[in-house]
Amino acid sequence: MSVMTEPRPGDLRQLEERLRRRERELQAIRRITTALHGRTNVDELERQTLNVAIEVVGAQGGTIYVHDPSKRVLIFRYVVGATPEITRKLHGLEMPDTQGISGAVFQSQTGRVDVDVTKETRHNRGVDAQTQFVTTSMITVPITGIGGAPIGVLQVLNSQDRQFDAEDQELLEVIGAQACSALENARLYEEARRASVVNLIGDISHDVKNLLTPVQTGTQTLEMMMASMFEDLERLRESLPDDKRQDLAWAVDGVRDFYREAMKMVYDGVLDVQERVREIADAIKGIVAQPHFELTDFRERAEAVAKVLKLVAEKRGVTIDLSGVQDAGLVEMDRKGIYNAIYNLINNAIPETPEGGMIMLRARAIDSDGQPGLEIQVADTGRGMPEHVRERMFTDSAVSTKPGGTGLGTRIVKNVIDLHHGTIRVDSEIGKGTTFTIQLPARQPASNA
Repeated sequence: MSVMTEPRPGDLRQLEERLRRRERELQAIRRITTALHGRTNVDELERQTLNVAIEVVGAQGGTIYVHDPSKRVLIFRYVVGATPEITRKLHGLEMPDTQGISGAVFQSQTGRVDVDVTKETRHNRGVDAQTQFVTTSMITVPITGIGGAPIGVLQVLNSQDRQFDAEDQELLEVIGAQACSALENARLYEEARRASVVNLIGDISHDVKNLLTPVQTGTQTLEMMMASMFEDLERLRESLPDDKRQDLAWAVDGVRDFYREAMKMVYDGVLDVQERVREIADAIKGIVAQPHFELTDFRERAEAVAKVLKLVAEKRGVTIDLSGVQDAGLVEMDRKGIYNAIYNLINNAIPETPEGGMIMLRARAIDSDGQPGLEIQVADTGRGMPEHVRERMFTDSAVSTKPGGTGLGTRIVKNVIDLHHGTIRVDSEIGKGTTFTIQLPARQPASNA
């Protein structure tokens, strides 16, 4: 016959503590599952993961870093706790994947709690200086993908009511594990969606080429016919009296002076359309054409874009102003890429600028961290853009405010600027307009050039 014994007080306390911790873990799982349920957008999943992590452990702020294996850097994806202006500056900022506490956690794939970062030599104090955010404590945990592949780091900062502890670290690891599954599913969904879009773009590209073929051949035939016609007119002119010669010259000389330029514009336009369709397909697939860098006068690129878009702008009562383009000397750039970037920014600004408005293209030489550079601005007096559109600008989830727009134009712009080792930011205010500011080095790194 067995005898039942009363549990000791110590055993009860341990049991109660285990139950309390299990309940806290289950609550965290419920929170993250509810936040991520039904979402297929990677950006939104990352944002929700960070918000839940901060709330669950009672932190003041936090960051999600995503790893780029090709560059071996950790990229600031989302930042909570800093001012909106500082958050915009940090978004997309890159740091070596060995730097700071986040780099140490990424390399070791082991989470850690730092209750006093002022004593940690690996703490990246440069970020605090840049954000004016005083970090006192933090928890940092790795984010891994399917098969345990490292994909990033989750970090929360400054406990608001108590000291961070190992239990908080475990909660963040639980949240990270739950988020990982949702992120992987979202990426698979995004890849499938892109594959279907790429196939569609391929069909469209083929159709566009077929549709443009008669335009191209028809223009070539018309050019030959007009050249023959003007030769006949020249022979006819010789047999006419002087007054009739003048009448004939007045009637046809303007066309003769312009038609070759017009034909060239058609040829160039056909090639540009075909190239643009290919670039859109490549942008969707994440493929970026290799640039060809050469010393270039930016003013020439600016004038080339304005020449093509001038008529489009004038039809809408909008002025393209190049008076702010200063002589910045020769800058090493990919001529075609820069043309496409500026073209996209101005072309997107035209329908957003009311009649009587202006789009200003400015450029000036600058000093960037002791190195010569070029600053380009495309500013309009248009309607401005909502905050949610501006925040997603230059990301994979960029949205367009134009009917039928895809947001791909801004992705092409970002690809060009990245290839030039440059930066781009957007400032906008509803009802007052939008300004895009690009900064490029005057000379590319030797490996890039």
